[in-house]
Amino acid sequence: MATSVLVVEDDVAIRDMLSFTLKQSGFSCEAVGDGEAGLDALKHHQPDMILLDWMLPGIDGIEFIRRLRANEFLANIPVIMLTAKGESEDMVKGLGVGADDYINKPFSPPELMARIKAVLRRCQSSDPDEAQKLQFDKLVLDTKSHRVTVDDKRVELGPTEFRLLHFFMKNPERAYGRSQLLDYVWGDTVYIEERTVDVHIRRLRKALEPSGHDHLVQTVRGVGYRFSVD
Repeated sequence: MATSVLVVEDDVAIRDMLSFTLKQSGFSCEAVGDGEAGLDALKHHQPDMILLDWMLPGIDGIEFIRRLRANEFLANIPVIMLTAKGESEDMVKGLGVGADDYINKPFSPPELMARIKAVLRRCQSSDPDEAQKLQFDKLVLDTKSHRVTVDDKRVELGPTEFRLLHFFMKNPERAYGRSQLLDYVWGDTVYIEERTVDVHIRRLRKALEPSGHDHLVQTVRGVGYRFSVD
């Protein structure tokens, strides 16, 4: 079955270009023109990925992602934001609410496809021989159900935060630099900047804070980060 992508883009020309590029590359595609239509489409079909414009009429891209990540059944769908906003603080805001990647307009079809394939590799990669559950204290990560729980209560994580925590829990007590985390968690891609790691570390800590497990993700001055029970 072809990988499916939902395109949420109000510019007709860009929407048509995205649909054409995706179909030419072997993807199945549904394209809509605003956030309301995108949320409605998700009620009928869960795609493998969403390409989401930032500046949408009505429900904008930021609000769209907030609603997506708040929905238990849709929260793990990877999202690439498409936007003309190129400032650093805008990138941080987009990643901060749960986008998995961020691409500035205008962009070329080859660049777009490279980004899509990189994000899909990160989100879909798994080792069938690895343990299904990892546990530290009352924090449990289940790779089969793709859930994190504390005392059987779910901890809401985006796809990137889940992969980051998974990596940390598999490799405790060792410090990793930002570039190493990019290689191991995001994959070998030139498109992700090192400061992206800091954004997702903050989001991971925020998700773990209510249960008191945020201290497990520690900053190692001059190096990067480590996962430690000490």
